[in-house]
Amino acid sequence: MSKRDYYQVLGVSRDADEATIKKAYRKLAMKYHPDRNAGDVKSEEMFKEAKEAYEVLTDPNKRAAYDQFGHAGVEGSAAGAGAQGFSDAFSDIFSDLFGGRGARANVHRGSDLRYNLEISLEQAARGTETKIRIPTMEICDVCNGSGAKPGSSPKTCPTCNGHGQVRMQQGFFSIQQTCPKCHGSGKVITQPCTSCHGVGRVKQHKTLNVKIPEGVDDGDRIRISGEGEAGVNGGPPGDLYVVVHLSAHSVFRRDGDHLHCEIPISFTVAALGGEIEVPTLEGHAKIKVPAETQTGKIFRLRGKGIKGVRSHDKGDLLCHVAVETPVKLTSRQKELLEELEAISLKDGSRHSPRAKSWMDKAREFFSEK
Repeated sequence: MSKRDYYQVLGVSRDADEATIKKAYRKLAMKYHPDRNAGDVKSEEMFKEAKEAYEVLTDPNKRAAYDQFGHAGVEGSAAGAGAQGFSDAFSDIFSDLFGGRGARANVHRGSDLRYNLEISLEQAARGTETKIRIPTMEICDVCNGSGAKPGSSPKTCPTCNGHGQVRMQQGFFSIQQTCPKCHGSGKVITQPCTSCHGVGRVKQHKTLNVKIPEGVDDGDRIRISGEGEAGVNGGPPGDLYVVVHLSAHSVFRRDGDHLHCEIPISFTVAALGGEIEVPTLEGHAKIKVPAETQTGKIFRLRGKGIKGVRSHDKGDLLCHVAVETPVKLTSRQKELLEELEAISLKDGSRHSPRAKSWMDKAREFFSEK
């Protein structure tokens, strides 16, 4: 079976330069590679044909002989001495197949940092500005991040010649790996900076002003761009995340945009009704307590809560009533309470409806046993 013209195999003109030939070959090799066409005999033949054409047309001597004598001029040598040029191109193809893109500098973005900030409920509601001091890795001022002693400079890595990667030949494959000497940077430091010991970064503390917006809640994060650790080998810095934690409040408990508080009232106010004063974040407010108020009653004050970061209006303040039992009674007070109890017992269902209802349910429960 006669062989096809090598230029036709690769789909290039007879005056195509080496870069064009390489590009055409890579496209065909990616398409017909055996790893992508397992068991496809036709694809395997096409792959071998493209490989043979590439080896000939990228070797100046073989190409000249082929142009003059055709296949007869390169018979027996197509798969021989052109292996180095083929392995160079195939290493790029292998990288494309498995996600690599050749040698590149070992540049890394700096790490993000987290700072836990505790603030009061009042600060969260109104917003505040505070200073924080954080440990971080900063560019070394002595060597300006190069890692080399002042007056010297990093040298080109002799192992990878500055490429940051080295080729490992394993039979048919040529695989690129990160250079073990320079770790991908392409440079080696022969005289390390005495301040950072060749790292290019030093551990420092820095003080920052942080603005806390009004309405932040426990667990909210505030991102400060570029205030994380410095990057490696010229990489961008990371970010700083300030995580807000609310300290426990002596009066209020926050629930989203709402506030809750417990309001103790006297037995007399609960029974007869009256007006009481309750605290709010802005000051004080008054509540009218109706007669016969029971423990657990909730009074809602609209708009006395917190306006959240993502809210349009303020939440509410919910006041939970707790009827307080009097303590340290005088003899006279005890007499009066005993007299009240005696009077109440004569008509308990009217004065203590909840107790009467509960007793009825209890008797019903035990009668079923």
